[in-house]
Amino acid sequence: MFKVLRLVLLFAILAPLPVSMAAQDTVNRADGLAAWERVYEVTSHPRCANCHVGPSDRPMWSGSSYGKVRPHGMNIQAGDSRIGAETIPCQTCHTVSDRGNPAPHAAPRVDTAWMLAPPEAHWFGQPSEVICNQLRDPERNGGRTPEELAEHLGHDIILHWAWSPGGTREAAPYSLAEHISDLEVWDAAGTPCPDD
Repeated sequence: MFKVLRLVLLFAILAPLPVSMAAQDTVNRADGLAAWERVYEVTSHPRCANCHVGPSDRPMWSGSSYGKVRPHGMNIQAGDSRIGAETIPCQTCHTVSDRGNPAPHAAPRVDTAWMLAPPEAHWFGQPSEVICNQLRDPERNGGRTPEELAEHLGHDIILHWAWSPGGTREAAPYSLAEHISDLEVWDAAGTPCPDD
């Protein structure tokens, strides 16, 4: 019974969020840029950026609990597939369990679809304007509109985990709902970037 309740609670936390985009041109540029800077705080946070490593096939370990920035331990390389299939699949350690894995450096167990982001979605160590231009470019954001980016956040369980990582792990800034709201405001302002 306890196991069932834990599963229900887990899926309640990770349930898809509704997305309702604000009307276009209803937000001024300054407010749009302010929303973008909060979006940047999330995208550049180690909880998100460690798997957005660009052309490299090595996920990173960085953040307050890691000390110095370094590549993922055990010489993990995701290969061309980005899922580690050429060497050892990410899901070998990143399994699914209702018991989670709360130790700070233990493999999270929220989904078996763990993988690196595509090379064009390079966030690790990138400045605000680079990530901003990447996210508004359908050629580099998976062919998504800003609305679809928000929907992607609302439905991807691994992304939800960034705000509820468990144990003493540092969560991504703000909340998932606030992050989606900031994307909506940024979109309504015409997706401004700092270098426009």
